[in-house]
Amino acid sequence: MKYHITIGQEEFEIEVRSETEIVLDGKTISVDFQSMADQPVYSLLLGNESYEAYVGESEGGLQVLLRGQLYEVEVEDERQRRLRRASEVPGGPGGEFQLKAPMPGLVVAVPVGEGEAVQRGQNLVILESMKMQNELRSPRDGVVQRVRARAGERVEQNQVLIILG
Repeated sequence: MKYHITIGQEEFEIEVRSETEIVLDGKTISVDFQSMADQPVYSLLLGNESYEAYVGESEGGLQVLLRGQLYEVEVEDERQRRLRRASEVPGGPGGEFQLKAPMPGLVVAVPVGEGEAVQRGQNLVILESMKMQNELRSPRDGVVQRVRARAGERVEQNQVLIILG
């Protein structure tokens, strides 16, 4: 499984190959990652170095206290990244926006109709993929110009589902 990690302004790609091996930005590294007595404290052997880290949840993702330094960490898996990118608005708030299917799947519901005003974050389509229901939300305020998906319909990745004006 691949993960995209953001720490401050830096981004990293981590692929978990096994319990003892990861690929960090293309470099294979041996790891040993263990929870310490069901606490949010973890022991990490990374290559030949040993670390102890406190990991807790925060509003934006995770907070990691490592060697006296507190880091705000955002973690996305491939599915979450595709969903986020599908709802991003290229070119700013004006003009037409096409909501595209981030992955192939089955349309479960389309709770909006043509001509309806929608707000940023409002649910536009519920898409089932890999037995998970994904809510595709509006990236901005707008008006539904066109609905190109119906409940019960199978869609392909990148197929246009909704057009906002």
